Amino acid sequence: MIVGVPTEIKNNENRVALTPAGAKELIKKGHTVYIQAGAGNGSGFQDEEYESAGAQIMPTIEATYEIAEMILKVKEPIEPEYNLIKEDQLVFTYFHFASYEPLTKAMIASKSVCLAYETVEKADRSLPLLVPMSEVAGRMAIQEGAKYLEKPLKGRGILLGGVPGVRPAKVLILGGGVVGTNAAKMAAGLGADVTIMDLNLNRLRYLDDVMSANVNTFMSNEYNIRELISSHDLIVGAVLIHGAKAPHLITRDMLKDMRPGTVLVDVAVDQGGCIETCKPTTHENPTYIIDDIVHYCVANMPGAVPYTSTLALTNATLPYALELANKGWKKACIENNELKLGLNIIKGEIVYEAVSEAFGLPYNAVENFL
Repeated sequence: MIVGVPTEIKNNENRVALTPAGAKELIKKGHTVYIQAGAGNGSGFQDEEYESAGAQIMPTIEATYEIAEMILKVKEPIEPEYNLIKEDQLVFTYFHFASYEPLTKAMIASKSVCLAYETVEKADRSLPLLVPMSEVAGRMAIQEGAKYLEKPLKGRGILLGGVPGVRPAKVLILGGGVVGTNAAKMAAGLGADVTIMDLNLNRLRYLDDVMSANVNTFMSNEYNIRELISSHDLIVGAVLIHGAKAPHLITRDMLKDMRPGTVLVDVAVDQGGCIETCKPTTHENPTYIIDDIVHYCVANMPGAVPYTSTLALTNATLPYALELANKGWKKACIENNELKLGLNIIKGEIVYEAVSEAFGLPYNAVENFL
């Protein structure tokens, strides 16, 4: 199979979808790999390293899309890329369709095969291609939240871990999944007073067992959230519903109950956000303020630490990319249910129910294409 890796063009997205080591593994199996010139620079991988691995360098993004049967990316295509995607081309990347209708309609129009990292799912309902970036984003949520709690950045002016004789900051985490768990670990390690909320009592029991003494668990519901937001300094939105839009757990009217300078970090923003007042921001302009509340809503947080993120992502995606390249998308998805669940759009038809429900668009069962 001919595999193409374009340079990511989303604002401040420095990751790349394939490392030189990953390229070498594909080439060893007889596949041809084309890397757009400079695609790996932001992650610390030079063109020469890809060439040493056996990959070929393409001069432009247009040439990369034109030659490839399978496109490997990190982030969803943005508008300048829509017309570069060809009919029947397999695009393997994060899509997050349910949060953005124009992208969904553009991919329907392209008649390509869209296989989304975020909906590849194991039998135990874990999301193996979302996990590594969720780990990064969860840890970064605390790192960024601590920074924006500083007074010059309009935060409350509170040190996350406090000092002897002074109470630490209070951190509230909405969601006890991979993002929430990693955020709680990081916040607890820095000495904050942490509360993590979830709907699943068994998950809360597990977290209560494994977390340190400065992490408390609490059942998630509107009453409890309203009760806690007035006393917490940093609030992290870490909610995920597989392939669907996140629900708004913090609504516009709740901001008035928070103290000025409270920081909100919505990691769920790429799935529509679980905080009503959150809208996607960029690493260039990461925050804005509503009612004296600082909102940090960068939709590609791991892009700020591309070396770590690229290695972590390729570790997870490469086995699936190899399977797709070795067998072709159809045979691979017939034989591997995890990959089958990653199919979102096939040749102009939505085949992932949560995406069709998000926009009221027609749904066609994926089995009809396999």
